[in-house]
Amino acid sequence: MYGPSFWTGRLITRFGASKAVAAGLLLTAASSVVGLLGIQVAHFWATLILLGLGWNFGFVGASSMVLECHRPEEKARVQSLNDFVVFGTMTIGSFLSGGLLSAYGWNTVLWLSLLPLVFAIAGLVVASPRPLGGDMLTRKAR
Repeated sequence: MYGPSFWTGRLITRFGASKAVAAGLLLTAASSVVGLLGIQVAHFWATLILLGLGWNFGFVGASSMVLECHRPEEKARVQSLNDFVVFGTMTIGSFLSGGLLSAYGWNTVLWLSLLPLVFAIAGLVVASPRPLGGDMLTRKAR
């Protein structure tokens, strides 16, 4: 989860924050899909690895995007508010997922985890100033 942070910044510099966030969301979705495929130990480990990578790319990329939107004197305050919202939401999600797991089972938790991912991907697509594929459309037009 934290280990990829050594390279995530370089990836963001090279490919852009929105692509890193998109990769993170796709890795997180892949973790849910792998979890739905089975309950063996291999599925569990693969799910955790994909989830950790997805969280790292999504969190670091989104944090980078948040800071790009503000003046230098606002960045510390905005970053602290962003972290509070993110980790507060994670805390609430942890308690909710525990209740859902007890009441409805593992598959329900995994299926429901895809819903916020769909909203996040839609928000990323709407908020992107250019297509996630870079400026390939403008290259083809030339």
